[in-house]
Amino acid sequence: MNPKPALVELVVGDMAATLAFYRRLGLDIPADADNEPHVDVGLGGLRLAFDTEATIRSFDPGWTPPAGGHRMALAFDCDTPAQVDSAWAELTAAGYKGHLAPWDAFWGMRYAVVHDPDGTPIDLFAALGA
Repeated sequence: MNPKPALVELVVGDMAATLAFYRRLGLDIPADADNEPHVDVGLGGLRLAFDTEATIRSFDPGWTPPAGGHRMALAFDCDTPAQVDSAWAELTAAGYKGHLAPWDAFWGMRYAVVHDPDGTPIDLFAALGA
């Protein structure tokens, strides 16, 4: 298993307001992204993604905004869909809590979510067709 950090994801309540904030910090985010459910921008090898709460609920219907918890997840690129499945199996077999078993997401990736020891979601992904 050799996943590598690739993406930091923030779940947002108001995409336009959030993107305006990050534009003020210098991120190059197109103005027409304000109404999108998912936006990601390059950070020089790492990407920062913004997903609306509705986008998260589209594949995790029980999700609710945290109360005293996190509003972001770390994502690791596993290179191939098979490696997503392998990483999921290895981590959950080691006792880490699996949250969402691997599935083929509508945005063209194999995806899974496990929690780190503190409960932070760690997304495992690979492009479909990889």
